[in-house]
Amino acid sequence: MAIIRWSDRPNLWQSFEELERFQEQMNRLFSNVLSERGPRQAGFGVFPPLNVSEGDDCLYVRAELPGVKAEDIEISVEGETLTLRGERRLPEIAAGVSFHRREREAGRFRRVIALNTKINPDAVDAHFKNGVLEVILPKAEEVKPRQIAVKVTG
Repeated sequence: MAIIRWSDRPNLWQSFEELERFQEQMNRLFSNVLSERGPRQAGFGVFPPLNVSEGDDCLYVRAELPGVKAEDIEISVEGETLTLRGERRLPEIAAGVSFHRREREAGRFRRVIALNTKINPDAVDAHFKNGVLEVILPKAEEVKPRQIAVKVTG
């Protein structure tokens, strides 16, 4: 049988203080990483975020491009590769302004998407509305599914 005295137990407040110290150390660590290398080099996110989906006749690429103008977007198709290029510009900041938090980045971007099928590059269509780019990539005729009629022989 063990006898535990109340004074031998760790103080609950000491545990919370240790957690607070640990959190402060982690905040300092991440603050140093982000301030030295910036969020892009630290591996945070990819711009623009996008979805790629497939139908019977087309591939669809939808990219979120808030703050980007349509004239600042370039789309190219080469072989089975789609490339989105552009630039996001943010408004000029007045002199003497300091940031409390800066998560919106500006600058040039490029995304290269490997397509899983051959497409017809002459029929590619793109629409840009409310900061969302939709690229419609029709599949090449040779890769589209074909319906084969079954003939009855007698």
